Amino acid sequence: MNRPFVLLALLLTGSACAANLTVFAAASLTDAFTELGKDFDAQSGNTTAFQFAGSQVLRTQLENGAKADVYASANNAQFDPLVTKKLIASGQPFARNKLTVIAPRSSTVVNTLTDLSKPGVKLVIADKAVPVGDYTRRMLSAIDKAGTYGKDFSARALKNVVSEETNVRQVALKVQLGEADAGVVYTTDVTPALRPSVRVIALPTRFNQNASYPIGVLSASSNSAAAQAFVDYVQSAAGQRILKKWGFLSAQ
Repeated sequence: MNRPFVLLALLLTGSACAANLTVFAAASLTDAFTELGKDFDAQSGNTTAFQFAGSQVLRTQLENGAKADVYASANNAQFDPLVTKKLIASGQPFARNKLTVIAPRSSTVVNTLTDLSKPGVKLVIADKAVPVGDYTRRMLSAIDKAGTYGKDFSARALKNVVSEETNVRQVALKVQLGEADAGVVYTTDVTPALRPSVRVIALPTRFNQNASYPIGVLSASSNSAAAQAFVDYVQSAAGQRILKKWGFLSAQ
C-alpha cells in the first residue's frame, strides 16, 4: 500500500486505527507542528505528543535509545547519521527556512548587519552543533568571502558572542528579554508573540542560507503506519498550508 492510501485509510477509519504517536522535532517547528498535530489528530483519531528541542539533542537521545515514532530535523547533518545507523529507513525534505538577525525593539545598539562586529556588542547565537548555529557560521563565512565588510568580519562578530544556545528558541528568548543586543534565528522564529519585542535586521540574500528540513519514521516505531500517515500529512497540501502560515518555505 503506498503512502497516500495509508494516510487516507487512517483518516477515514479514525479511532479504529487510533495510535499514540511521539514526534521528535526541531525547536523551530514548535508553533507549526503544534497546530499541524492538532489537525492531524482531529482527522485521524490519533494522539500525537511532541518533544521539541535542538535537532542535535534529539538525535543524541534517539541514538541512546529514546523512543519516538517520527523525527523532524532542521538539517541533514543531524538526520543522515540516523539513516546510516538504520534508526530511520529514509527521510524526505518537507520544508525550508532562512536566517534573520533580530535585535530588541527597545535598543538601538544594532541597526545594520555591520553593527554585529562593533566592539562591545552582545551577540547571541546557537552552538555550532545546532543547525541554526551551523547555518549562522556559514552565513558569516559567506560575508568574509565577499569581503563586503572586511575579510575578518566573522572573527570580529564571533568575538562579540556572549552566549551559544542549545536551540534557536533560546536565542530568540535572550534577545526578547534584552539579554543580548542581537541574535541570529530563523525567519520563522519571529512569531506573532515575538514580533512586538524585536526588530528584524536586513540580511542580504547573497549571504543567507537555505535550511532544509528532513522528516522520517523511526525504524523501531511500534506505530509505523500511523507515523507514516503523520509524515504524509506534513507533506500534504493541508500540512504545507500550515507550515507556510508559520513562515516556512516549500521543500522545493
